[in-house]
Amino acid sequence: MSDSIGEIKELRALVAELTDRLDATSTSLQKATARLNQAESELAELRKRVDADIPEDTVIAISAAVSAYLGNRGKVKAIRYNRHKTWAAQGRQIQQQRNLR
Repeated sequence: MSDSIGEIKELRALVAELTDRLDATSTSLQKATARLNQAESELAELRKRVDADIPEDTVIAISAAVSAYLGNRGKVKAIRYNRHKTWAAQGRQIQQQRNLR
């Protein structure tokens, strides 16, 4: 009889441990789901930015600037949006990519 009581206590301890592990796994799953939702929303925003058309007046302004800089020899072949949200981020990226000799 005492042997079965010991087994019951052991089983209850195992159930409590498994419950704690399940709670921890559930919490981790909720955090991962939140991160996935955030990543999906950022991806959707980036896709919108990539698929967005550049207004014609912007293309004309860029073409004029290139022509003025190159002395009417320049031709704009492609224009695309940069993936960064701000000019500051773009500037930091350019500065960090330079190799100083």
